[in-house]
Amino acid sequence: MSDDQVTAELKKMTAFIRQEALEKAREIQIKADEEFAIEKSKLVREESAAIDSQYEKKFKQAAMSQQITRSTVANKTRLKVLSARQALLDELFDKARGRLGEFAKDKGRYQTTLKNLILEGAYALNEERILVRARKADHHVVREAVQAAEKEYKDALGKDVSVSIDEKNPHPEGLAGGLSIVGGGGKIDINNTLEERLKLLETDALPAMRATLFGPNENRRFYD
Repeated sequence: MSDDQVTAELKKMTAFIRQEALEKAREIQIKADEEFAIEKSKLVREESAAIDSQYEKKFKQAAMSQQITRSTVANKTRLKVLSARQALLDELFDKARGRLGEFAKDKGRYQTTLKNLILEGAYALNEERILVRARKADHHVVREAVQAAEKEYKDALGKDVSVSIDEKNPHPEGLAGGLSIVGGGGKIDINNTLEERLKLLETDALPAMRATLFGPNENRRFYD
């Protein structure tokens, strides 16, 4: 083989190797580009997921903070309303206490009230003889109330009850009125003074008063 032929063959071999190298380099570049695109897509997805997670976390935190704020404001408002309502009720009962003394000035109404208080105690004790205690200033009207109570008791139960005024142990004149009924040989004392009845009213009638003044409680689900 001549030198020209050898040179020609070498050129062919060089061109072939060069072509192979270019194709191999192109394959490597394509594969590298594909891997880069995959990795880039993966990183973008991971970063997007991280951003979404952080946003969701911050959104939940903001929603929770807003909910806590609303709840706090609602509770403070509710407490203010309850406080104002209680202040109004306290004022009403204070005014009622201040006017208790006026009740005894209406003799007819006061006598009827005393009679009913005596009957209430007589029915509860169910004894033949009972004592009543009252202010000394009320003894005259209490006597009339006793007579009416004894008659009504007999009409209702068909038996007598003897009601006596305990003149040795009168109620203090500082009381607004009313009386107490003593039975059981002095061991049972039913306090039916006007002050005590008002205390009972504050407890027993309070739910009805709240409903009348402020309407039904929307948070209450069960009623007696």
